[in-house]
Amino acid sequence: MAQNITSSVKEMVDTANKEITTLSVDEARALVDSDHHVIVDLRDIRELQRSGKIPGAFSCPRGMLEFWIDPKSPYHKEIFNLDKTYVFYCASAWRSALSAKLAQDMGLAPVAHIAGGFSAWLKAEAPVEEVTK
Repeated sequence: MAQNITSSVKEMVDTANKEITTLSVDEARALVDSDHHVIVDLRDIRELQRSGKIPGAFSCPRGMLEFWIDPKSPYHKEIFNLDKTYVFYCASAWRSALSAKLAQDMGLAPVAHIAGGFSAWLKAEAPVEEVTK
């Protein structure tokens, strides 16, 4: 018996984008050294090692996000307990849209994500920090 998928990932991303803040690469680029923002890279370590990351970005694999945000989780990371704006990104802004909505739904605020993700960042020739391990 086949699964009866009722929502496509594209529909979920479109819905998330209606409920969250989206920043352009230029807007995000201005936040790289901001003391009021945490830029969160949701890509897995292989993606980071292959192409680098936004300078100073905190790496949080997408599969751990809920656990690292929740202060009651044994996996909680203090970086998600700061009075700052959280700016998520991934390769193409699909995982980050879903993640920003999830974080917002969990009560993390304010949150945003970067339009076009790291692909758009690279296309704009914005700075990249190498990741070796």
